[in-house]
Amino acid sequence: MALKKSFTKDGKCNVTFTVSPEAAQGAKTITIAGDFNSWSSTEDPLKKGKDGSFSIKKTLEVGKEYQFRYLFDGVRWENDWAADKYIPAPFSSAENSVVICSK
Repeated sequence: MALKKSFTKDGKCNVTFTVSPEAAQGAKTITIAGDFNSWSSTEDPLKKGKDGSFSIKKTLEVGKEYQFRYLFDGVRWENDWAADKYIPAPFSSAENSVVICSK
């Protein structure tokens, strides 16, 4: 898994969220849910690449932190192994991944 960040001149942070083929473990679909999409489990599907990886690019605001998790095949939640940090989820005993959009 990986998070790649780039910053625009107009104060935005482009984050590419990638799940490697190994981390996908044969998943057919992966979506991302987080603060940036009201925790929708269907709004942001990752696109599957020819190499078996999945990725999506999101434009976020600089200076903020966003919690998120991946949903594999609509049934299994996973954190990003390369997250900037992890914090306890408010509604379960799990943790959420966090991406920090700062330079």
